[in-house]
Amino acid sequence: MDKNIVTVKGPKGELVVEIPQGIEVTLENGVVVVENKKNDKPHKALHGWMRAHLFNMVTGVSTDWTKVLELVGVGYRAAVTGVNLVLNVGYSHAVTIEPPAGITFVVAENKITVSGIDKQLVGQVAANIKKVRKPEPYKGKGIRYLGEHIRRKAGKSAKAIGGAK
Repeated sequence: MDKNIVTVKGPKGELVVEIPQGIEVTLENGVVVVENKKNDKPHKALHGWMRAHLFNMVTGVSTDWTKVLELVGVGYRAAVTGVNLVLNVGYSHAVTIEPPAGITFVVAENKITVSGIDKQLVGQVAANIKKVRKPEPYKGKGIRYLGEHIRRKAGKSAKAIGGAK
């Protein structure tokens, strides 16, 4: 720990965070203690965020954070070439996604696993991948998180209009 910089090192890597003013972080007997020096509403929120962020950093440098996305659709494919992720999701061209430093991609059975030590970065990269082809509500095709439920719409129906005459 420096004045307002906390560095967390572990077997997977190293993460650094700057502590905002009004929040004090100390290390006592191997336990990180986060204290709120000002007792107003914005600093209470910063206090909770900093505690959670430090917990996520400590967890991340010991075990990787992962997000799993699944491809749903006929002909939708994903592959890893080098370190880049290549998606074929119904466009006329393949979409290539370059990972930021510290992020790795693994593809198996139409499932994309995004992993890294920084929880926020893993979630952001997974959201960017999902944004390439969002799940659509009629057939459910697209890229979704594993276990995500997509609300389906009924679509057109002759019976709904009143039947053919």
